[in-house]
Amino acid sequence: MDTLSQRWARLEPHTKVVGPDDDRPRPAVILFHGCGGLRGHLPQYAEAARAAGWRAFIVDSYAPRRWSRSFALAAVCTGLLLRGWERAGDVLAAIDGVSRRRDVDASKLAVAGWSHGGWGIMEAMSADRSGPALGVADPGAAPLDAVLAAYLAYPYVGFAARNRMRPWRHCPKTLAVIARTDHLTTVRNAEQVHGMVRNCGVEVETWLADATHSFDEPMNAPPMRHDPDLTREAIRRFTALLEDAAVAPPLPER
Repeated sequence: MDTLSQRWARLEPHTKVVGPDDDRPRPAVILFHGCGGLRGHLPQYAEAARAAGWRAFIVDSYAPRRWSRSFALAAVCTGLLLRGWERAGDVLAAIDGVSRRRDVDASKLAVAGWSHGGWGIMEAMSADRSGPALGVADPGAAPLDAVLAAYLAYPYVGFAARNRMRPWRHCPKTLAVIARTDHLTTVRNAEQVHGMVRNCGVEVETWLADATHSFDEPMNAPPMRHDPDLTREAIRRFTALLEDAAVAPPLPER
């Protein structure tokens, strides 16, 4: 079982950094891709973060595991490998690793996840981290108190997400994007999950986009369809969340 530092040592060489061209400590947002791997939309969000004065870290969970996109589509998207609670180890390791960088303000972090990446974030926020969990030996060492915001883009909350109704232990301000015609969940199920998160006292904004799953990804693979207008709106809302987080005080861990 990896420690957080060991997991980050595997992830860091495959993490793209986008941010202002300086070395001053800045707020940081960590981006986690969906089950299909890195796609063309995450750099758009990273550029929006950079324009807002943040550093963005796009984490590739597949390259360190030597998984191709075709393999991931066959194994991860079907639920055979790397369930959300396992991906959560990557989330915690990235939070810990990024927080140690000199060019990052370790008191102001945010996380963002698309589909499977959102599932991993939700598992990280809700897990008991008092002992080994989520595939890492020291999950409690990740500084979740510095995570002030979470952006969840149509996170996977289907039947395989068995812990989706588990209360969060750390509750950052959250923006959850629900796709009205998402083939992986009903709107009612998604709203119930995000309502549960809201019950822990966190501010959860839900945006019901009249779109399919992965609507912000520049591709069409029925039943998924790209919507450029809603993509721009999603990026605007993502940026607004970061701007709010930049002036927010730290949150206590529960």
